[in-house]
Amino acid sequence: MRIAGMVAVIAVGLALRRFGYDLGLPFLVVKYGGSVLWGAMVYLALAALLNSTRAAPVIAFAVGIAASVEFSRLYHTPWLDEFRLTTAGALLLGRVFSLWNILAYVAGIVTAAFIYRRLARSKTR
Repeated sequence: MRIAGMVAVIAVGLALRRFGYDLGLPFLVVKYGGSVLWGAMVYLALAALLNSTRAAPVIAFAVGIAASVEFSRLYHTPWLDEFRLTTAGALLLGRVFSLWNILAYVAGIVTAAFIYRRLARSKTR
């Protein structure tokens, strides 16, 4: 379920990036929606990798990774800056540091954890 959720989140994120403005979505939804979805993807990937049933440690680890990736944008080398200019680099690492992105990642991580827990509980009933 986690892997399928991660694939769905990636698909929605790519669609938002490509079609968000064309669909008339508000600027903030397009701008930070991708960051929210990226945070959700990190949570789901870690939850699948760690195969953990406890949300709190996965949330903490995911927030740590997301914040580290965001703070890595403050570090510049020619090869890293070149990678950030590629589509893969922009999607994985981003280009510009923003504390707002960290808040969006946390929102996505917490939301993904909440939704996953609700779905897992409804399946066991």
